Amino acid sequence: MNYLDFLAELHGLLEPRSYLEIGVRFGESLSLSRCESIGIDPDFEVNRELRAPTALIRSTSDEYFESLGGGRPFRAMPIDLAFIDGMHLLEFVVKDFANVERYSHWSTVVVLDDVLPRSVDEAARDRHTQAWTGDVFRIRDVLGSLRPDLSLVLVDTQPTGLLLVLGLDPLDRTLTDRFDEIVATHVLPDPQVVPSEVLERSGALAPENALALPVWGAVRRARGRHDLTAGRDDIRRALSLEN
Repeated sequence: MNYLDFLAELHGLLEPRSYLEIGVRFGESLSLSRCESIGIDPDFEVNRELRAPTALIRSTSDEYFESLGGGRPFRAMPIDLAFIDGMHLLEFVVKDFANVERYSHWSTVVVLDDVLPRSVDEAARDRHTQAWTGDVFRIRDVLGSLRPDLSLVLVDTQPTGLLLVLGLDPLDRTLTDRFDEIVATHVLPDPQVVPSEVLERSGALAPENALALPVWGAVRRARGRHDLTAGRDDIRRALSLEN
């Protein structure tokens, strides 16, 4: 299944009240939204019909989040669904995720694109191929090691996979506080060493199986409940039903 078809199905399952996208380009994924939306991209060229009330921000994601000051993207409402497909370098993805989490709720779902490169060349930090993921694949290791409190769902979409992150904590500052350590440890020179399990997509769920997980209904129904611990328990319980 193509990632856009998967995202369309996920929108339908989650029925988000708010949607934020980093990396808009032509607007293919942004056009899937039917709720209040924000699209952030310094060089977007939207050529798709946007059917939701949408604010298009011609800015880098860092500049956008800095511009909020004490404000919030959707006023009092958290981000329900976010899609991160901006600059394909690990340090940018870490910052984007940390910024999104700050305005999240435990029921927020964040989707990270390009986590399953198909070759070492495609995963290079210095782009030299038409299709390019950069070293985004390393975000799974970063979150797995520094944020074991999060729930991660790896999905085998075409062309380059998705990582879904659940159980967010808007008060957590681990990624920001340890950013320099993350860069020193995980940002490596080309050629990238891409583990065989990444290239072979080991452990990635088929898109149909990921969409069938009961967790999407669980987070949709529980929006507004503020108990992070109970919410995370619900998420883990729902994910454990995949088998």
